[in-house]
Amino acid sequence: MDQQTKDLISNEINENEICLFMKGTPDAPQCGFSMAVANILKLMDVKFKGVNVLENQNLREGIKEFSDWPTIPQLYVKKEFVGGCDIIKEMYASGELAKHFEDNQISYKK
Repeated sequence: MDQQTKDLISNEINENEICLFMKGTPDAPQCGFSMAVANILKLMDVKFKGVNVLENQNLREGIKEFSDWPTIPQLYVKKEFVGGCDIIKEMYASGELAKHFEDNQISYKK
């Protein structure tokens, strides 16, 4: 991965408490998995930044290398990689995601 891509990813993660690397945008997701995670975040009413990996092929491949995670979407909370679609759905269903937001002092709708 080139330095420019690495910097781009780091900047998004550092500047946004909650950052979702996804296919498409929160309002117009381009894949079902990205839509599922974006919808969970919307349901919980948390402020998040959606980063569209489809706009940049380097970013699309780079984020997989950066997180050592093979799929998109990828959710970062306070600079920490939390997981992809299946993990986020499980965490949401079990209440673990809400607890994770609480532990990180992120406000959400209960």
